[in-house]
Amino acid sequence: MAATDSFARSLMRPLRRTVFHPQWLVLRNESEERDWIRRMARGVVLDIGSADGHAREWVANCDYISLDYPATAVAMYGTRPDVFADGAALPFGAASIDSVLLLEVLEHVGDARAVLAEIARVLKPGGLLLLSVPFLYPLHDAPHDHRRYTAPGLEAAIRRCGLEPSFAQPRNSGFEAVAALASIACAEAALVAWRERSWRVLISPLALAAVPLINVLGWIAARVYGGGRILASGHSIEARKPG
Repeated sequence: MAATDSFARSLMRPLRRTVFHPQWLVLRNESEERDWIRRMARGVVLDIGSADGHAREWVANCDYISLDYPATAVAMYGTRPDVFADGAALPFGAASIDSVLLLEVLEHVGDARAVLAEIARVLKPGGLLLLSVPFLYPLHDAPHDHRRYTAPGLEAAIRRCGLEPSFAQPRNSGFEAVAALASIACAEAALVAWRERSWRVLISPLALAAVPLINVLGWIAARVYGGGRILASGHSIEARKPG
């Protein structure tokens, strides 16, 4: 199964920036996220759950520290961060970090409240947390996928840990969120049929052919009708430490 999934991902990789990729609508946010991080991060930047450390190039004018858990950094990404540690027990002194990145990570940690409390502890007064999480998005990186946050829930969780959150911004809202889920569902149906050697492999091309159509229609509908706040693929939020 792992070999089949890996082969499927390798086939999809060249299509990453095209409407033929099932996550095209979600991946289009990458440039916006990069610009957001580059604009807001400053000083000593701690990237918790850094994976392959791709954010390092986004904060070239800062002192970047990548941090990840051994089980994920090595086993899942094959990388070696600057620091191996648990986000719930950060090996840094109080008020020692200017900016913290927590990008698509909070859904994967065992104790989200402990991680946010640790971030609040290590941030300097006036320091900034830049956080993004999925909302309407499929299970991923199982078994380390524990939760989803609504925008109010995310704001409340951050506030409980002593940080002052801004208003959570939706990503892929409205029709884009629905289209992204539908495209991923089509790709998964084809992958499962292939993995199980099912007769459904014969009709899988129909599911895959629907992906670009769904992507384009979702993109157009979102621009005709606008977004919305009740449906979103995920949320981004900034939070400052008082002082």
